[in-house]
Amino acid sequence: MLNSSKGMLEVICGPMFSGKTEELIRRLKRAEFAQLKVIAFKHKIDNRMTIECINAHNGDKFKAIALDNPEDIRLFVGQETDIDIIAIDEVQFFSSSIISVLLELVDNKKRVIVSGLDLDFRGMPFGCISQLLTFADYVTKLKAVCVKCGQDAHFTQRLIDDKIARFDDPVIIVGAQERYQSRCRACFILDNKYWTEIKRL
Repeated sequence: MLNSSKGMLEVICGPMFSGKTEELIRRLKRAEFAQLKVIAFKHKIDNRMTIECINAHNGDKFKAIALDNPEDIRLFVGQETDIDIIAIDEVQFFSSSIISVLLELVDNKKRVIVSGLDLDFRGMPFGCISQLLTFADYVTKLKAVCVKCGQDAHFTQRLIDDKIARFDDPVIIVGAQERYQSRCRACFILDNKYWTEIKRL
């Protein structure tokens, strides 16, 4: 239960098809049922389905504001003083400047809930979410089902024309099942460049 005198940062993470957005929407709908005021955001780059909603793969949706500059979150939240919960879907798409914006909201006694991929298609930490995990009060790490063997999946494999994407391909390419698969560690295919990059972390 949220202490009304303090803010809170919750992070929901995992691979694609693990139910991250479903869990985010579930929490937001529960909050609205409890008569709390909610505002949700998403990145403009996520144009799958409807741009004015957070969209889950199971068909669930929740009204959201699409933007690309994290600073704009301050403007929208600042226009209404009675907002209880701020939600961000696919937070990994935003620049690292979103970290200070969200922590400032938490410091101002807001409950902030973000969801996103913790690893990119290469198996590397994805954008700002690795830092947000260190600041989080609560972390929910979800698993998907490996399409190859049915075990718990922690990774997201990108396929281009049914072939494994190259390590140096663009990190952000929006897509769904036509381009991505959830895989376990054993079935996830690593590029030779993976260990070189891991040693640089």
